[in-house]
Amino acid sequence: MNKLSLVLLTGTITLAGCDSANTASQPAKTQATPDKAMTQPTQPAAPVAKKSPHPMDIHGDKRIDDYYWMRDDKREDKEILAHLEAENKYTKAVMAHTEQFQKELYDELIGRLKKDDSSVPALENGYWYSTRYEGDKEYPVFVRNKDKSKQKEEIILDENVLAEGHDYFALSDIEVSPDNKLLAYSTDTLSRRIYTVEFKNLETGEMLADKLTGTDGGIVWANDNQTVFYIKKDPQTLLGYQVYRHKLGTDQKDDVLVYEEKDTSFYTGIGKSKDRSTISIYHSSTTTQGASMINADTPDAEFKPFAPLEENIEYAYGKLGDWFYIRTNWKAKNFRLMKVHKDHTADRSKWEEVIAHNPDVYFQDFELFENYLVTKQKVRGQIQIKTIEWKTGKETPVTFDDDVFVAGFSANYEQNTDTLRLYYSSMTTPSSVYDYNLKTGEKTLRKRDEVIGDFKPENYHSERIFIKASDGVEVPVSIVYRKDKFKKDGTNPIYQYGYGSYGVTIEPSFSASRLSLLDRGVVYAIAHVRGSQMLGRPWYENGKMFNKKNSFTDFVDVTKALVEQKYGAKDKVFAVGGSAGGLLMGAIANMAPKSYLGLAAHVPFVDVVTTMLDESIPLTTNEYDEWGNPNNKDSYDYMLSYSPYDNVKKQDYPHILVTTGLHDSQVQYFEPAKWVAKLRDFKTDDNRLLFDVNMEAGHGGASGRFRRYKEQALEYAFFFDLLGIKK
Repeated sequence: MNKLSLVLLTGTITLAGCDSANTASQPAKTQATPDKAMTQPTQPAAPVAKKSPHPMDIHGDKRIDDYYWMRDDKREDKEILAHLEAENKYTKAVMAHTEQFQKELYDELIGRLKKDDSSVPALENGYWYSTRYEGDKEYPVFVRNKDKSKQKEEIILDENVLAEGHDYFALSDIEVSPDNKLLAYSTDTLSRRIYTVEFKNLETGEMLADKLTGTDGGIVWANDNQTVFYIKKDPQTLLGYQVYRHKLGTDQKDDVLVYEEKDTSFYTGIGKSKDRSTISIYHSSTTTQGASMINADTPDAEFKPFAPLEENIEYAYGKLGDWFYIRTNWKAKNFRLMKVHKDHTADRSKWEEVIAHNPDVYFQDFELFENYLVTKQKVRGQIQIKTIEWKTGKETPVTFDDDVFVAGFSANYEQNTDTLRLYYSSMTTPSSVYDYNLKTGEKTLRKRDEVIGDFKPENYHSERIFIKASDGVEVPVSIVYRKDKFKKDGTNPIYQYGYGSYGVTIEPSFSASRLSLLDRGVVYAIAHVRGSQMLGRPWYENGKMFNKKNSFTDFVDVTKALVEQKYGAKDKVFAVGGSAGGLLMGAIANMAPKSYLGLAAHVPFVDVVTTMLDESIPLTTNEYDEWGNPNNKDSYDYMLSYSPYDNVKKQDYPHILVTTGLHDSQVQYFEPAKWVAKLRDFKTDDNRLLFDVNMEAGHGGASGRFRRYKEQALEYAFFFDLLGIKK
């Protein structure tokens, strides 16, 4: 298991700029009017990037990119760095009159954080593992105990010590050997998501000489306590594609290559079964998924396919005794659960159905215990968890109080137990950890994130509505607002978030930092546009490839509906998205600029065609099934028709804040840099266009639990200033 999950005290993972932090309410603020917003002194001139025409010709179509010169893979070009620094200085100058407000917002955001905090201990292989935060320290401390009493707490890793002297620090994985004596962990100090694996003797505290560089961060121990498997990354494309076997005490150059992925459209991963008997290599593209495996007791064995890979067929498995249980879309678009004996995994004719496919139900996940099967499904976007007793077949639903929520499995590392660990959150309920007794059905709250301050859930209201898109499809929207600050009369500001790619669903979870919006009268809405899997696999397929524009039109249609239904004012709508959600922002800025007062595009993927034509750029070839392959003319034409960078035109645009990290490994810094330069050249308005570049960070922004809130404070101040809100 990845014990890094224990660090996530909030119970949810931050994705693509969507904040879900444990942070508490300040006293309600008075909302000012937008006409008071732009009263600061005259601003300096914005940086103007030089033009250096770069011709690109394919399929008989010639494009000219005036800002192609901004790309520098080494991040060393002095002219480019100077231009980025000039952008930062310009942003700082334009926002100078808000600096005190930004500081107040930052203090407000981190003031909700419980400084001394710890996760709920989780049992694995005889030890109770947990993490804790201490005072003003940015990073967690990993500890374990032989029992729950914490009388003999053992610190196995202090991330704060490891982070000393680094502007950026990230821990990817932390794995203890089967005999509980050795620790392997992987770190990145540049934010390129290339990790170094190191080893520690937990009995003596001494570091081993072994050091594995250039990895994707994942680590799997074999049962001999001497062998680990890891994946090396291509240093240019950053694609993990080679699986190596390392013996402790040997040099990395002597490691054995056990698998190499030759198809660059596939991702590669590694893992170990919950019963610790099997090690797997995972093979996954956008539309195909499978695995190869060995017995964890024989690490020198050759990996064999669990079942043959077949295009457009996905399967993933868990193991219980001699049987594998398989979640698959084989003859089941919305997935089903099957099982097969360990001796016949490759023969699909011997797979037996356990839970049948239902086209109206998205089968999302499952957990295996000796006496129970637990399933997680979605019905019209709503999560349903139920337990099934193996012996009797009795089904029992697990119920929760909120109407709109997210729930799932958390830290279930043992099979011989009658306790199911669950995480839970809603837009009004902080992230919570429950233990559910599979025998009695009793649900025990083990931890709910504390929000420092005067936060009271009853002061807020959340709801799920469906709006009709322009093509007649119903799009779900999750909404939350503060009751005493909201009137359904079309006067409130709206903060609308969206993502809509890769089948990733932005769930309606709690965010304490979001209270800074709600307490000032802002209505927060998540548009669950096509391209996510909120409504199952067909919802994803209808928002990718040649259906990608549905994501954009859905988002705009949600905006129109929220205004028409008087959730907010048409001249006070803000749109926010990050990464692929930044593509969404770029597209709607071109398509419907008059629908938004302001946009925030974080690490935005905006230069779609040029990026997808360059196989040397990370996340290109293995995403052809998501966006299309522009080497094919039909895909090229379609992608070109919506690519934000290529479709910038002479028109008025909203106020826009763009952020990126110089070392971003997912969306290279030069995409937003070029986009901002072109917007400045083409836009016909005097609205603000600000570009903030974190010169130390990558795709996830600043590291640490406090520092990233400076970026959040900047975004909020940017929006509040446009509304005339000064405090």
